[in-house]
Amino acid sequence: MEILYSFLVFLHFVTLAGIISGWLMQQLGAYAKAPKVLLHSALTQLVLGLLLVGFLEMNGGSVNHAKIGVKLAVNLIVIVLAILNVRKPAPKLALAAGLLALLNIAVAVFW
Repeated sequence: MEILYSFLVFLHFVTLAGIISGWLMQQLGAYAKAPKVLLHSALTQLVLGLLLVGFLEMNGGSVNHAKIGVKLAVNLIVIVLAILNVRKPAPKLALAAGLLALLNIAVAVFW
């Protein structure tokens, strides 16, 4: 079971890299795929985060629900920004989504 948990964490980090790379791609002018990369990465990160919390809860691990709530709220905002960015690409939307993803990293590490 530890391997499954580690694999989910690995995929969670990969999707975080997808959000950051989508943001950077759009800042560099690669508009064609950047908004979709950002959106799909944010959605996948949401699903993986929920799986990770569920996995910990099932196995009797302790979960800081306040931290998870903040991370969930930030991720939902990133998803909304990504959806708006897909509809009408704007570098400022991608910038906001990328900075919020960095905030999510800070919450995960320092809280």
